[in-house]
Amino acid sequence: MTGFWPSPTGRKETLKIATFWWAGRRHVGRLSADERDVTPLALGDRAHAVGALALVEAMAEGSPVPKASGAALPLSAVKLDAPIPVPRRNIFCVGLNYRAHASEFAASGVGGPRAPQQVVPEFPVIFSKVPESVIAPDAAIRIPDGLSSSIDYEAELAVVIGKSGTNIPPSRAMDHVWGYTIVNDVTARDLQRRHQQWLLGKSLDTFAPMGPWLACTNELDGAHTRVRCWINDELRQDAPTEDLIFDIPTLISTISAGITLYPGDIIATGTPAGVGIGFDPPKFLRRGDRVRIDIQGIGTLSNPVE
Repeated sequence: MTGFWPSPTGRKETLKIATFWWAGRRHVGRLSADERDVTPLALGDRAHAVGALALVEAMAEGSPVPKASGAALPLSAVKLDAPIPVPRRNIFCVGLNYRAHASEFAASGVGGPRAPQQVVPEFPVIFSKVPESVIAPDAAIRIPDGLSSSIDYEAELAVVIGKSGTNIPPSRAMDHVWGYTIVNDVTARDLQRRHQQWLLGKSLDTFAPMGPWLACTNELDGAHTRVRCWINDELRQDAPTEDLIFDIPTLISTISAGITLYPGDIIATGTPAGVGIGFDPPKFLRRGDRVRIDIQGIGTLSNPVE
């Protein structure tokens, strides 16, 4: 597996990075192997402002992983933030990137009428979510009163770019990947249908839960992992990333064709079948629900709905 993490000694470095609040300030730290403790890293004021984006940017400039700035803290004693709580720009998102989800979306009618041959897209469907929609693990997804009654969940593996590039060929794409996190691409289906484009329905406040941390490419292979999502205790989504229609190198190559990707850019790679709109009748989120997403090699992202 190629990637951002060279191994001149032959020994792969593994790394999970959390952004968290401690003593009234935002910090960035390295998780212990058992994920019970987090050790703050010496990243300066930039980390207090933008979380783990500061680390990704520093490493893109050639800096090693910083030294510890203090003793390890029990993870239970800190409050996790989204790993990149202040993305540098909109999150790139991919629609209809699992065949079964493309079929259930077409059957729902949200995207308008489609001919059968158009169910699976010929090219990646790219849209975005505004940075301000990002929230932390355990923060509440808020149902907006009077604006939408069709709030849906979408569990997604998200790629974090580690090295700038434009017109990146698929064969070199993984050299630009720092690692991965989880994004819940929360969606107001009625707004999506009404406006016939996806930015508004995808970008409401609290509509991008992210976390629980970043995992480098030596922690998992994004091409061979598993995405699962539960609503309360009901398993709704469960698929391997081998089922992606357009793989990660293709997505990076497509987006970077004429658009420069920068360290810290986030690409949410699409959601499997099992979203709320795919049921008959639909199973949209309700106040009191909890959405729990698990991706092998990363961890679990959980958020209540209120």
